[in-house]
Amino acid sequence: MSKQPGQFPYTRGIHETMYRSRLWTMRQFAGFASAEETNKRFRYLLEQGQTGLSVAFDLPTLMGCDADESASLGEVGKCGVAISSVEDMEALFAGIPLDQVSVSMTINSPAPVLFAMYLVVAERQGVSRDRLSGTLQNDILKEYSAQKEFIYPPRPSMRFAVDAMEFSVRHVPKFNPVSISGYHIREAGSTAAEELGFTLRDGIEYVEWLVARGLAVDEFAPRLSFFFNSHNNFFEEIAKFRAARRLWATTMSDRFGAKDERSWKLRFHAQTAGCSLTWQQPHNNVARTALQALAAVLGGAQSLHTNSLDEAFALPSEAAVITALRTQQVIAHESGITNTPDPFGGSEYVERLTDEIESEAREIIGKIDAMGGMVPALEKGYPQARIAESSYKFQKTVEAGEQVIVGVNRFVEKEEKPIPLLKIDREVERRQREKIVKLRARREPKAHRDALSRLLACAQGETNLMPDVLDAVRALATVGEICGTLKGAWGAHYETPSV
Repeated sequence: MSKQPGQFPYTRGIHETMYRSRLWTMRQFAGFASAEETNKRFRYLLEQGQTGLSVAFDLPTLMGCDADESASLGEVGKCGVAISSVEDMEALFAGIPLDQVSVSMTINSPAPVLFAMYLVVAERQGVSRDRLSGTLQNDILKEYSAQKEFIYPPRPSMRFAVDAMEFSVRHVPKFNPVSISGYHIREAGSTAAEELGFTLRDGIEYVEWLVARGLAVDEFAPRLSFFFNSHNNFFEEIAKFRAARRLWATTMSDRFGAKDERSWKLRFHAQTAGCSLTWQQPHNNVARTALQALAAVLGGAQSLHTNSLDEAFALPSEAAVITALRTQQVIAHESGITNTPDPFGGSEYVERLTDEIESEAREIIGKIDAMGGMVPALEKGYPQARIAESSYKFQKTVEAGEQVIVGVNRFVEKEEKPIPLLKIDREVERRQREKIVKLRARREPKAHRDALSRLLACAQGETNLMPDVLDAVRALATVGEICGTLKGAWGAHYETPSV
């Protein structure tokens, strides 16, 4: 049996008492339509007992585009909230004290830009940077292997992401500047062990780049966080989380020589598996989500999002969101599983699964090390090919009926009643476009032009970009203008299809 919870290498949990002393943060992912409408949803969720905010951005924002660009047509506010300027960000958090609420932002390629907007909003609220807490996803590596929401080539993208990490370590000490994400790797079709191996190797890559910046590992490692998928195979998921902690602890201690025990402890947010949700018999998704959430809690998550039953169709409705949040609250307060840390520790099956997943993940990390690191591995297409192969194999088992999906390939209903869905008014896009036009008309042209010129010069050099991004934000430059300026220095990235 592994050592006790709170003891290196933390297989059984990073805290001795785990949830007996403090529950996980219940952080529901939310964002749709305009900043003003999402602000209302945020306030509602906080009133219902949610303990942290998690921002979902729409596709144009995720891709560094403004709402009035041709590429944004039909997508504004659809999969998250539309943010084009610091004024949108200010409306998003209106009436929400940023020194009292932890905020997570799920954004990657333009993450430093949105982080800068968040920091400027804090300035306007009179909140000092040392009082801000939360997490910036800012995990660009997994975009190339899984989610594909990249703008620039990998190497300048890494520079930009690491600039934000370095800036946060030095100036925003309570903020987690990266959430190293396996979630999207799993959603793209990887196995549990592949999710763990690729994610931790991404983490190793960030550590190496930060050390190369001259930062001591114990200076930043305590602020690194992780984001994992919690999928359907109940025991496998619990074992994956246990293996993740053990593998990260030994990596930080042995490979990087970290001395601070906070650097050894893998802290993670979990989200239930979006790819497991079905539009057939959608109420079955409540059961799936409950089991997946239970696995995340039994695996020792520090923060959790539970998916809503209607997310296979659209953004979640208010009623579905509350059911998802109540699922966490029932687990926390009615199930009794918080009474003891790692209740499955010592189980022969769980311990064996933990060892097996760790072994396979180590093998993946070793292969990537042999390629020279994660950036060269991505350039060779190794993670992409392996994830695609696993996805293909899984789909074949579903089509053959070997893997049962309840309501899809077994226990099927011929006729199903429709469920109410959240619909985004097309007026959202028109209003967002109008806001940008008005902002451009009243900002100070010289200050705006000079700020973007300094940003371009900085991007062509080697110094940290964050001070110039902050200046551009203060000059009311938009997301699209800032990202377009950087594209002028670095070019755009287009993935080469593999045959």
